[in-house]
Amino acid sequence: MQSGKLATYDPRRLIGVSVYRQVARDFSVGDRIQFTAPDKQLGVANRDLAVIQSITPDGRIAARLEGGRQIEFSAAEHRHFDHGYAVTSHSAQGLTSERVLIHADTGVHPELLNSRFGYVSVSRASHEATVFTDDAAKLSGQPGTEVGKSSALELVQTPPIGQDLGMSIH
Repeated sequence: MQSGKLATYDPRRLIGVSVYRQVARDFSVGDRIQFTAPDKQLGVANRDLAVIQSITPDGRIAARLEGGRQIEFSAAEHRHFDHGYAVTSHSAQGLTSERVLIHADTGVHPELLNSRFGYVSVSRASHEATVFTDDAAKLSGQPGTEVGKSSALELVQTPPIGQDLGMSIH
């Protein structure tokens, strides 16, 4: 805390608490923004993207969401937005862009650079995808790593030999 006092947080008692660092940012008409928290009143979800259409002297922002819908909000009241020029591969799912720049840092945990990351990142581009990396030789083997989630059916113990469950699991 700025006052120097220690604050404790017990998640069992406090529900719906948002923790974030307030940072001053400059925005202009034409800037692409990304919402960093859902807002039911605005009808925006976490990671929705928009382009600023106008900014009034009192800080009201009019923006056009990617789907074309227009929204307006007060920057002083709705603080959960930031520049939206760079997004994570996770939040890019379902988006398409003409050109995609992919930052693939081989120093991250190996499970973060895998086939799913590669597919989602590259398939966002409609015309061109460019990969930037710190180590091309090391990167060449990492995206081939398969990452799968176990389903409940896969975790069920195998039935005794001769017992038929009447289903096939692939």
